[in-house]
Amino acid sequence: MAFERYPELKIAYDHTIRFRACYEKKNKIDAMVAFKEWIDDTYKLKLENFNTVANTVENHFDNILNFFDNYNTNANAESFNSKIKLFRANQRGVVDTKFFLFRLKNLFA
Repeated sequence: MAFERYPELKIAYDHTIRFRACYEKKNKIDAMVAFKEWIDDTYKLKLENFNTVANTVENHFDNILNFFDNYNTNANAESFNSKIKLFRANQRGVVDTKFFLFRLKNLFA
């Protein structure tokens, strides 16, 4: 119903699904082709809201493609970083850096 009333929404939705499908490719070459096609289509469709995403993908293209080497994300690092920030907040800041790192090592290592 919404797509019938707002055809631009349908175009944007389909374009988003195509972007997500790029990450389902099985190798780096196929992913590279899919991302480049998606970027080109973004500019052809004149979807201004997607231009920022397309520019970001272009600027970080090599880093994004590194995902396809072993299909790992940085989620573990982000989770650990969050734990460190929470620990630091619970201590109400850090005065003695060496002691803070010592306690951090003993808690999380």
